[in-house]
Amino acid sequence: MNKAKKPEMTDAGLGFSKSTIAVDECGNKRQIELVGERALTIYVDKQEIVTLMTMGTHPELLTLGYLKNQGFFEQLSEINIVQVDWETEAVAVVTNSKSSDFSKQMEQRTVTTGCGQGTVFGRLMDKLKDTKVSSFFIKQTTLYGLLDSLKHQNEIYKKAGAVHGCALCTGDQIDFFVEDVGRHNAVDVIAGYMWLNNISGNNKIFYTTGRLTSEMVIKIAQMAIPILLSRSGATQMGLDMAKQSGVTLISRAKGKHFMVLHGVENIKFKGGCL
Repeated sequence: MNKAKKPEMTDAGLGFSKSTIAVDECGNKRQIELVGERALTIYVDKQEIVTLMTMGTHPELLTLGYLKNQGFFEQLSEINIVQVDWETEAVAVVTNSKSSDFSKQMEQRTVTTGCGQGTVFGRLMDKLKDTKVSSFFIKQTTLYGLLDSLKHQNEIYKKAGAVHGCALCTGDQIDFFVEDVGRHNAVDVIAGYMWLNNISGNNKIFYTTGRLTSEMVIKIAQMAIPILLSRSGATQMGLDMAKQSGVTLISRAKGKHFMVLHGVENIKFKGGCL
């Protein structure tokens, strides 16, 4: 990634939850946590792009990552301002273009299975044909170490449920962990974090609690991350996209168990089960 001047940005992250009173199976009143959920409409140069449902903990990074992953921008230097205003439930993105027109990006949409977001732009499927991630090897023991580290995350899920978690990892270390009401939001927050901080994905591992669908694999391939890991399962099209892009796809990863669906040659097995 090329270094670029960072845009001016607000810091409008929200707290993740609010409490409410519920009645349990014994008829007792209990105070529990509920995950916050807010609508956030992205405007680019006053053009309405999309409305996302989000927890709102990282709205600026979410905006950057969404626009990058959907192919609106290639260079961070194209963006001057990212300004979130929760009173209007909107984020205003100001570019350095005098006559921006995003009609082509808005033409082709595909409804997806993703929660919290709902569409990807169809032309990204064509773009994937030219996207091939670099091979990257990981030891089985490193994978187990990472899974052990990840079990200490998911703080919001443990308190309130109703969220997905995603992590950017180097070896068995977690670089950045995000939870949101939709797994695609969490992916986009990490994409925005990488873009803003000029972080290459070539030696990274991406973890998600969500299922490995086609749009998830496409986003990870766009981020140039070679290994995608999930505690959940995968779809056939997700596997097809992994084969096409070269992403090593690992599902059902929890504790000392995992299933390599693609890229088994990139896993250095210790020999036998641990």
